[in-house]
Amino acid sequence: MHLGLTPWRISGQVDAHALARQAALAEEWGYESFWLPESHFAGDAAIPDPLMLLAAVCARTETIRLATTSYLLPLRHPLQAAEQVAVLDRLSGGRVILGVGRGYQPTMFGAFEVSRKDKRRLFESCLSTMQRAWQGEPVGSDSAEVRLSPLPVQEPHPPVWVAAFGPKALAQAGRLGLPYLASPMEPLGRLRENYRRHGEACDEAGVERPPEVPIMRTLFVSEDRRLVAEVRDQLGIAARQLASGGRPGVSLEADDWAIVGDPAAVADKVAAYVEVLGMTHLVVTRLRIGRLETAALEESVRTAAELLQ
Repeated sequence: MHLGLTPWRISGQVDAHALARQAALAEEWGYESFWLPESHFAGDAAIPDPLMLLAAVCARTETIRLATTSYLLPLRHPLQAAEQVAVLDRLSGGRVILGVGRGYQPTMFGAFEVSRKDKRRLFESCLSTMQRAWQGEPVGSDSAEVRLSPLPVQEPHPPVWVAAFGPKALAQAGRLGLPYLASPMEPLGRLRENYRRHGEACDEAGVERPPEVPIMRTLFVSEDRRLVAEVRDQLGIAARQLASGGRPGVSLEADDWAIVGDPAAVADKVAAYVEVLGMTHLVVTRLRIGRLETAALEESVRTAAELLQ
């Protein structure tokens, strides 16, 4: 199983040294990919340009894949996005995994003057142009056709995974034949239904089902029962806050979407995800565990790598 993670301390205000240090430690401990989300106008939590942050990570690492969980295509011009991804793939020697998304916050679409109703059309149009550009095909308008330079190292282009939530997004990801990157907050039962829908959409479109089954999960592992109990409490509070804020599909039971416990319990639950969903990639995330000491988070991240490799 491929093991990846998001930073255990993450903010748009984090400096390059702190972020790169986390990625370098993750690489040393055996993680195979390092993931950043995208978010806008969220105060200290805003991460508006994950590719720029991953470029800083690139300089301090050698093998770990550089990945996004939700690079938001409807907000971007496809040629500029294709160039930026290609440059990062070149800088890193071909280590990019591009997780792409559409976004869901009305305020964000309004600020960028993008029609929320058009997000799926814009998403697919942007992605199609980017894929053609990465393969060296002429792109642009009839009056100004261009060819991308530089091209990415990976051929025909970096792997593209689709962050999807809801039946329409799942159907679109399946029709495109791209791996579906599930929300970290959805419970196991819903994920099983989502992967069924995604697979059926692939079949209906006549495309091969992708072999990758990536799952993002909040994970905390420790022999310290007090710490484990504290994490469970924090996750429960976070779930209630998200649900009250209108976030769809959030279960109030942390065990529905988080993997928390001692090493034996965590290993058993990860094995259940492999058995039930056929999980091939686990992306460990520390979402909503913000109040713990950094040392405790780092110990959990290191222990998880030892346990699950």
